[in-house]
Amino acid sequence: MGAVTSSSSSSSSPKAVHAPKQDRSRATRQRLLEAAVACLAEHGWAGSTVSVVAERAGVSRGAAQHHFPTREDLFTGAVEYVAEERSAALRALPVQGRAEVVAALVDLYTGPLFRAALQLWVAASNEEQLRPRVTELEARVGRETHRIAVELLGADESRPGARETVQGLLDMARGLGLANLLTDDTARRARVVAQWAALVEEGLG
Repeated sequence: MGAVTSSSSSSSSPKAVHAPKQDRSRATRQRLLEAAVACLAEHGWAGSTVSVVAERAGVSRGAAQHHFPTREDLFTGAVEYVAEERSAALRALPVQGRAEVVAALVDLYTGPLFRAALQLWVAASNEEQLRPRVTELEARVGRETHRIAVELLGADESRPGARETVQGLLDMARGLGLANLLTDDTARRARVVAQWAALVEEGLG
């Protein structure tokens, strides 16, 4: 009986140790992704090295490279994280009027998540290794965002012009996000968003 007790205890021990180790690994990865997003938004591509991100995340450079072997891995991972956060934020929006949906979409495109994504777009335009990965990722993000926007707006894309109305809204929101990079565009943006809400209502019927 004593041998059985000993065997049972030793077999459960690795599992007990293994779970917290996995949890720590996930937490480290999460901190690195959040730090990478913050660095991109604040310092741009040039100022966002693996060392800077690791320091901000409170981990060693070696730990960062264990999760993300290259700089490109780290920052494409960060943009994928941004994309997931953007989609989650969209999906979490309560069912409401189209004007509120338009405003919420614009808020996403003028916030820090989109600012970080923009920095990676700029970097990808000059970095051969980065460009195909970011292009593929953003194409997927664009399709997902469009799909969620269609659902939130209750758009019937079988109607002529409906698809273009939704896409025009998303293009406008991206443009406002770009304008917001240099100056606080809040006052002018409020009027533009109100006008676009009226156009979307008219275009979707």
